[in-house]
Order: sequence, then C-alpha cells, then structure tokens
Amino acid sequence: MRRCAIMQPTYLPWSGYFGLMASVDVFVLLDDVQFERRSWQSRNRILLQGKDHYLTVPVKKAARETPIHAIEIHPEQEWQANHLQVLTQAYGRHPYGQPVLDLIADVFAQQHTLLANLNHALIDALSRHIGLVTPIVRASGLGCGGQRSDHLAEICRALDCPAYLSPAGSKEYMTEDRFEERHGIQASFQNFVPAPYEQLGTKEFISHLSIADVIAHNGPEFARAYLSSSETRN
Repeated sequence: MRRCAIMQPTYLPWSGYFGLMASVDVFVLLDDVQFERRSWQSRNRILLQGKDHYLTVPVKKAARETPIHAIEIHPEQEWQANHLQVLTQAYGRHPYGQPVLDLIADVFAQQHTLLANLNHALIDALSRHIGLVTPIVRASGLGCGGQRSDHLAEICRALDCPAYLSPAGSKEYMTEDRFEERHGIQASFQNFVPAPYEQLGTKEFISHLSIADVIAHNGPEFARAYLSSSETRN
C-alpha cells in the first residue's frame, strides 16, 4: 500500500525527520501552512564544544498568516558565513565532518532567497548523502485545500496514498479529528527513539541534534542505518 509522510520543511533536520522519509513512498514538504517564528522551520541544534548550540536562519518580517513557502531570508545578514564557521568549528576535525560541511556549503552557495527553497535543498542533499531515494514533493505545488487533518487527507488523495505515516506528536489531534474514520486513509505513527552514539567532546549523549551531527561523527552509512531505530505504531 502506497504511503506518504507530510512534514514542514525544517532547517538541517534531526534524524527522526529522515526516519519518516526512509519509511514511506513519497515525502511531502508541508510548505503551504502558516510560518511559525522560533520554530524548527528556521533553526536547529548542533553539538559545539560539548554543548547543544542553535543555528538560526534570519528571515524578513511578514504578516502572521504568511505561508512557509513565501517566507524570505533576510538578505543583509552574513548568516551563511557565520553558520559555516560554527559548523566547521563543531565538525571540521570529525572523522566524517568535511563531506557534510562541503555539502552544506554547496547549498549555501546557491544563495536561496526563500526559506522553504533553502530547507528543501538541504533536505534533498542530506537525504541523498545518506542514501535515501524517497521522492520529495512540495505541498504548495499540489493545490490542496482543507484545514488541519483535512488538509493532510487532501494531500494523501492527491498523491494516491491510501496510507499515511505521521510523527507521534500528531496522534492526539488526528484522533480528535477522526482522521481514519472520516477520510478512509490508514494512519500509523512513528515513534523515533534516538539511540545514543559516540559524540566527541561530551561525556553524556545529547540527542535530537541535526542529522549533520550523526553524519559527522559516524558517516553516511551509519546515519542511514541509524534511521531504523524508528518504530511504527498504529
């Protein structure tokens, strides 16, 4: 049964994000919903000098209802050079750090002006680096209506996907919306438990960092296998 997952395009996503992608036939970037400031849409965490450290993409001010695909990156701030400098400081001497740094630098060199385009390019490059081949689709290109879970159902139907894999955090509102009953789409929920892996410079494992941390420490093959620590529950 053809299955999809739908997630907002986030900046340098964590492993659980790619765990969803690895478990479906098509992965949808939900870029036609309202942008949320101070969310994972424009920032994420890496490991720097033994502590978690946020990297945030500066964006222009926009009306509250502006969809993610229309959010513009602030053009006057030298954020790319800063992020690369911090990432190099964090991972430049790690066993597998340089290839992922080069990958990110190549995406930055494209000078994206829209946040969703930047995130899409990074997600695509990182997924290919670890060997994922799942097609990535933008919701803004599908023209689907509806709100909340109704919108998700419209996307599933547009992609001919009678099954939907969701992160566990959405289960409560999807149950409240009677998603399966109302739409006839089989729903299952991912429960990604990030297993500890060796991290340099820290005594205790720090979880939920960008997948760049997994790759830099252990390489793309390990990162691909690491995604199997995900469990799927109905």
